[in-house]
Amino acid sequence: MSLTTLGLKLPTDPRWVNLAEMDLGEILTDHAYCEQKAATSCITIIQKFPDFEDVVRELAPIVTEEWGHFRLVLKELDKRGLHLGHQRKDEYVNALMKFCKKDGSRQEALVERLLAFALIEARSCERFRLLSLDIAEEALKEFYRGFMIAEAEHYKMFLRLAKKYGGEEAVAKRWQEYLHFEVELLKTIETRGDRMH
Repeated sequence: MSLTTLGLKLPTDPRWVNLAEMDLGEILTDHAYCEQKAATSCITIIQKFPDFEDVVRELAPIVTEEWGHFRLVLKELDKRGLHLGHQRKDEYVNALMKFCKKDGSRQEALVERLLAFALIEARSCERFRLLSLDIAEEALKEFYRGFMIAEAEHYKMFLRLAKKYGGEEAVAKRWQEYLHFEVELLKTIETRGDRMH
């Protein structure tokens, strides 16, 4: 999935992959927690919006998949004799969640969350793609390629559900607002090799 396909307006700093591979324990730890938080976020949507039955049906298997991804990253850490470190504050995700509008209806609140999650998945997909292409170790290239494919599907699902409940035109407009906000956000966040975002 290219930057254009994902709709992202700003590519990741090309130094990021080199920084990430300097300490695989750090990037794998952050990756593991990103997968765990993705599962938790889907559970939270299901709990808050159980009356949106198709959302519940579509997100339920994603919970299982994301938790499976968490376990895959743990297995990779074990294989390398590395340990899961402590969870870090995710400035990127926290800023996106603050950007969500909070003064609308329940349905509008759902759409906002779906858009935020679509953007998180799109950026994760872009970064997994970079790792699958540019990280030195061949085994890790294949490892990250699998995550790239999964994140692309999640991005498309979240955006499709947002359009269903927010309307094509309104969501297209709001999605552009999210993308432009993300450009300014990324300019303020230091490029670090121990963070997925």
